[in-house]
Amino acid sequence: MMNENDIFSTIRMIDQQHLDIRTITMGISLLDCCDSDPKRACEKIYDKITHSAKDLVKTGEAIEAEFGIPIVNKRISVTPIALVAGASDTEDYVPFAVALDKAREATGVNFIGGFSALVQKGMTPADLKLIRAIPEALATTDLVCSSVNIGSTKAGINMDAVRLMGQTIKKTAELTADRAGFGCAKLVVFCNAVEDNPFMAGAFHGVSEADRVINVGVSGPGVVYHALQSVKGQPFDVVAETIKKTAFRITRMGQLVAQEASRRLGVPFGIVDLSLAPTPAIGDSVARILEEIGVEVCGTHGTTAALAMLNDAVKKGGVMASSSVGGLSGAFIPVSEDEGMIAAASSGVLTLDKLEAMTCVCSVGLDMIAVPGDTTADTLSAIIADEAAIGMVNTKTTAVRLIPAPGMKVGDTVDFGGLLGSAPIMPIHGESAETFIARGGRIPAPMHSLKN
Repeated sequence: MMNENDIFSTIRMIDQQHLDIRTITMGISLLDCCDSDPKRACEKIYDKITHSAKDLVKTGEAIEAEFGIPIVNKRISVTPIALVAGASDTEDYVPFAVALDKAREATGVNFIGGFSALVQKGMTPADLKLIRAIPEALATTDLVCSSVNIGSTKAGINMDAVRLMGQTIKKTAELTADRAGFGCAKLVVFCNAVEDNPFMAGAFHGVSEADRVINVGVSGPGVVYHALQSVKGQPFDVVAETIKKTAFRITRMGQLVAQEASRRLGVPFGIVDLSLAPTPAIGDSVARILEEIGVEVCGTHGTTAALAMLNDAVKKGGVMASSSVGGLSGAFIPVSEDEGMIAAASSGVLTLDKLEAMTCVCSVGLDMIAVPGDTTADTLSAIIADEAAIGMVNTKTTAVRLIPAPGMKVGDTVDFGGLLGSAPIMPIHGESAETFIARGGRIPAPMHSLKN
C-alpha cells in the first residue's frame, strides 16, 4: 500500500519533475496475415491492426485521466514486415508500409514500428526487398518506423547488410531533403535487437512474443536529477543507492499503468522498459544528471564512468520493482532529444567519438545524431560497424540513428520539433572508410558467443 508521503512524492514527480509514461505500446503479431496476394496481405494487416488496437488510444487516455499520470504516446509494434511480406508475390514492399500508416491513422496512435528485417547472419530475398523499399517507404508515409538488425553476439556482423544500410540512410535523407532528412529519424540500425522494445523508432514485435501484448516505456530523467540534488558531495555508493531507489519508484508506477492497460484491453502484459528517455524540455535531461553527478559538461573526462554507474543503478532499481522488466531499460543518450546533450554537442565538448565510448556502458547507442549532408554512405556504414562491434563484443543492444542532413554542414542546426527536438550538425572524421566497407562478408562472432 502507498502511504501519504508516497502519494505526495509521486504527485511532485509528475507535476514538477517531468515524470511520465512515455509510451503504451501494443505489440501485434502479423504472421497470420501472410498471403501470396500482396494486396490481400495488406488488407489483412490493416484489418488485424485496426481490430486489435481500436481501443488503445481511448484506454490510454482514460487511464491518464483517472490516475493523473501523463501518458505521452500510444504506439503499435508489429512483426518484422520482411517476414510477413516474404510470402507475397511482389517486388515492391512500399504498399506494406502504406498499409501500416493507414492503420496507424485509423487507430490514432502516435507511431507504428516494424517495417523491419532481421539480417544478422544473412539476407533472404524478402529482406533485400524490404531494405531497398525503406527510403521510399519512410518518405511516403508519415509515422511508420523502420529498423534492421545487422549483427548479434551469436552471429557476428553482416557487413554486406552494413554496407547496404549506409546507402539506405543516405538515400532516405535525400528523399526527405525537404524535411531536413526527417526519414532518417524513423530508421534504426541494430546489433542484438530485442523483441519487446516499446520505444520508437526501433520497436518491432518479436516472433517469440504472444499474438498481442502490452509493453510500457517509462521515463524519468527529471526525477533522478532532482533526487541527486539531495546528495551533493556524498560518496558514489550513496549516489548509486539514491538512483536505484528512484528507479524503483518510477518502475512501480509503470507497472501499475501497464497492468491496468492490460486488464482493460484484455491483452497480456509484457514488460516495463524503465529507460531514462529524455526530452528537449529543460529539466528532463540525462546529460544534466551526469553533470549533477560531478562532470562540468557532459562529454568531458569522467562522463563515461558517471554514465556507467547511472545505467547500472537504474537497472538494479527496476529489477527490484518488477519481475517483468525488459526492453532496453537503462539510460538513453539521443543527442537531439536531450537539452543537455544538445548544449554539450553545440559547445564542442561532446563529440561523436566520446558518444561512441559512452555507448559501451549505456542503453542503445548513437541515437539521433545529425552529421553533415555530404557524409558518404561508406562513412555512415563504418559508424554503424563500429557501434555494432561494441554491441557484439559486449553482449548488449546497440543501435545507430544517424541523420545526414541534406545541404547542412558543421555549425548548422537541424530542427525536427516535438520529442525529436533539434540537433547541431556534429563533425565526423574526413578519412575514407571505402576500402574497409567494400570487403563485405561477415565479421565472425566473438569467442564468448559459444556458450551453449
